[in-house]
Amino acid sequence: MIVGLGLVSLAIDMVADGAASVSGALLEQLGATALLVGLVTGGAQALALILRLATGPWADRTGAYWGFTISGYALTAASVPLLAFTPLLGAAGLAVASALLLVERTGKAIRSPSKTVLLADAARAVGLGKGFGVHKALDQIGAFAGPLVVAGVAAITGSLAPAFLVLIIPGAAAMLLLFWLRAKVPDPSMYRAEEPVADAPVAEEAVLAAEPPAPEALEPVAAEGSAPPTGHAARATFRTFLLFSLFAGLTTFGLLSYGIVSFHLVKADLVPVAGVPLVYALGMAAAALSALATGWGYDRWGPRVLYAVPVMTLFVPGLSLAPTLGFVLAGVVVWGAATGVQDSTVKALVADLVPGRRRGAAYGWFAVFQGVGALAGAVVAGALYGNVPLLITLVAVLQVAALVLLAIVLRRRRSREPG
Repeated sequence: MIVGLGLVSLAIDMVADGAASVSGALLEQLGATALLVGLVTGGAQALALILRLATGPWADRTGAYWGFTISGYALTAASVPLLAFTPLLGAAGLAVASALLLVERTGKAIRSPSKTVLLADAARAVGLGKGFGVHKALDQIGAFAGPLVVAGVAAITGSLAPAFLVLIIPGAAAMLLLFWLRAKVPDPSMYRAEEPVADAPVAEEAVLAAEPPAPEALEPVAAEGSAPPTGHAARATFRTFLLFSLFAGLTTFGLLSYGIVSFHLVKADLVPVAGVPLVYALGMAAAALSALATGWGYDRWGPRVLYAVPVMTLFVPGLSLAPTLGFVLAGVVVWGAATGVQDSTVKALVADLVPGRRRGAAYGWFAVFQGVGALAGAVVAGALYGNVPLLITLVAVLQVAALVLLAIVLRRRRSREPG
């Protein structure tokens, strides 16, 4: 079950990240402006995060985890190959391509919470860390391989359309494997030897399907034998969590969107279209390495390593939208490194700030802040594409504010530590 779901993620990430690597370039070819590229790609990122607040609880209420998982994967498997036909639609091609990109990320929002529930059930039988580790490794292989496949096919054919059509193969393989897994394991709860305790580790994606937290919902859990926490302590925890969520939103804003970067690569004629997904693959490699490095650093030195996120983000607009390829490649490496930390290590501090049995609500709303930041950042970057110095200034100001917020959060966190 664990390896099977991992292979499904590998195949679907080939499809999804293959499309993401050239989404901006495709929209540019169809006549989109930088602003529209930012709106579509940023909106797609926001949908993938924010809609989980609805799809997760909905799946919990119905218990239809397999149904949500299969439906979400099917949307991605079907929508991406259909992008191949958008250049044939004339004036309607741009609108259809934009809609298909939004549908693809909606599929991500539908499947992620339910897929993680299925995976968590199976992983409990072998260990959550091992189970999710195997799945994440296979997932990252797909995220790296998809853009390489798109680049290869586009280089051979000289067009993006055949590259999108080739992605039918991993998409179909993923769907066949999903139906086979459901037939073999119709009820994954069979793996549950017992329910986990309240403060057991919670899988990162599973907790994104949560209801909104109120201040009292984030109330610290009292140690055994101690007095119950006060309302003031609950409100302080809630405020600290909100400050850190705002920090994450500001840094996500500054990371723009690869759709804008791919638009720039084609618009400025820095690389051929076939080279655009290779640049994306470079960013994904940097993301994987930075996630591992900062995860190790977090365990060794604590959350101080998170100061690197706004510092790296400061350089993203100026480098990734530069007029020369060398600077853009450097910018994509920095973008990928910061993105890797955002998707992994940043969330570790949420676990430190919020009690274990309240982390579901916290992660759900943390994703909302990141989603809003992603949408706003991509739209503003598109609107200011012709005025990069102003964009650099705006991002710099917001990252200074993010550094201040992080300093406040860490000071408040230290004040809560015993001794």
